[in-house]
Amino acid sequence: MAWKTLDDMDLAGKVALVRVDVNVPMENGKVTDATRIERIVPTITDILAKGGKPVLLAHFDRPKGKVVPEMSLRQVVPALQAALPGIKVTFASDCIGGPAKIAIAEMGDNEVVLLENTRFHAGEEKNDPMLAASLAALGEVYVNDAFSAAHRAHASTEGIARLLPSCAGRLMQAELSALEAALGTPQRPVVAVVGGAKVSTKLDLLGNLVTKVNHLIIGGGMANTFLVAQGIEVGKSLAERDMAETALAILAKADQSGCAIHLPKDIVVAREFKAGAASEVLPVTECPADAMILDAGPATVANITEVFSASRTLIWNGPLGAFEIEPFDAATNAAAQKAGALTAEGALISVAGGGDTVAALNKAGVADQFTYISSAGGAFLEWMEGKDLPGVAALKG
Repeated sequence: MAWKTLDDMDLAGKVALVRVDVNVPMENGKVTDATRIERIVPTITDILAKGGKPVLLAHFDRPKGKVVPEMSLRQVVPALQAALPGIKVTFASDCIGGPAKIAIAEMGDNEVVLLENTRFHAGEEKNDPMLAASLAALGEVYVNDAFSAAHRAHASTEGIARLLPSCAGRLMQAELSALEAALGTPQRPVVAVVGGAKVSTKLDLLGNLVTKVNHLIIGGGMANTFLVAQGIEVGKSLAERDMAETALAILAKADQSGCAIHLPKDIVVAREFKAGAASEVLPVTECPADAMILDAGPATVANITEVFSASRTLIWNGPLGAFEIEPFDAATNAAAQKAGALTAEGALISVAGGGDTVAALNKAGVADQFTYISSAGGAFLEWMEGKDLPGVAALKG
């Protein structure tokens, strides 16, 4: 790896400034999903085990450089404390200056300090050198454990890494290792599943993937745009008809790169978009003018599972249909379950990411069978698009 990890750092007696992502969902002042908090625990405990003093830097929501009390990180302290039994969690009311310095100076051996929302300072999102220097002055080592914020060149993700000895935390290390295994030096054949509503939001992704993978499976509303581009009518289905030429260009690029693109062979259509709506399976060329395509059919699923069985690496971003409501979750569930089973057998390396994807895999009951599920949204997509992430690049020194 081109970056250092905690294993490469001498932390004994040193203050380690750890950039984490604890931008968790809240309701009535309580954390409703602590997954992101739980995923930073290995980094914190490893720093403590090495004799270091972990001081957490994080953002919460979008206060746009102003102090917004309801966006204070103070409200995540109880959930952080629950995730770290036996370790004292202290909160500082600012991420720089007096409150931060005092909290750090008073740290005990088995203690973590959480600093206030970095985005309360306008200089954070501007990557202001003065703010980065003020943050760096608080510690001796910088640890980035927030891959999900690594696509942002902010003071706490990029600027500070230029000023202190830096390394990746355990979560960042796991993310980078998984993505490198999936796209950098993968075991082949590689298959990618890209679903979702719109081609226009994933142009860079599709353009990069067709040069990197052996098979590309396109699902969801996105597939309809490719069908329209090939002269297949899709009735009232979601489709970006103005993107037809772009879709054809992607198909041509895939052909040149030796990447096989898989589109639906059959479709599940309905006249209304609601749970339990009357639906039927039809050949892909026979969508009625008054119907919508809401899922891929069984022949498509059979093709997908066949491709999975012949592949060694799978990258998944986006569902194959309107997975939120039954029965239009069938294709996504069946494909996900096949991928999970192949991974459990040791026949497939499977990496997935993106909000809808994680929700779909959880709904299919296979999230724990995948090799790795990224908690990052935008950063995961930008990595798949082949872009250099500022927060990762800065760790390379």
